[in-house]
Amino acid sequence: MCEFRIKQAVLVAMLSGIALLTGCSNERRMTVTATAFNSTKAQTDGRPTETSCGNKLASGSKVIAVSRDLKKQGMACGTEVEIDGLEGMWTVADVTAARHENLIDIYMGRDIKAARRWGIQEVEIKWRPADPQRRNTRVASR
Repeated sequence: MCEFRIKQAVLVAMLSGIALLTGCSNERRMTVTATAFNSTKAQTDGRPTETSCGNKLASGSKVIAVSRDLKKQGMACGTEVEIDGLEGMWTVADVTAARHENLIDIYMGRDIKAARRWGIQEVEIKWRPADPQRRNTRVASR
């Protein structure tokens, strides 16, 4: 569908000299609360290096947990997310406790001081909703 729109835009531009670009991106943006978590038993369900997506966490992994409402908006396991203020892409690899809404939890390995310094922040995130075929994608350790 997107390829058809681009070809149509090129044709219109050639005929009229006006560039017409239609939005082909399904990128979403929103502001969420962002906290940080570590691989400690005190912060997890007793398996500090396992995620609900079936991944093993390792220091340096750029992964996040998302609240269930965000998961319903297309942030399923394996979805890549850009977080304002942080470098690179972060991958959804876990889900937060059911009581949370509009929240991402950023993985900071075993660096508890870094997680405390992060605290609670409001950040803008960008992502493309996951393809329903990819809902159970495992995340590669980085």
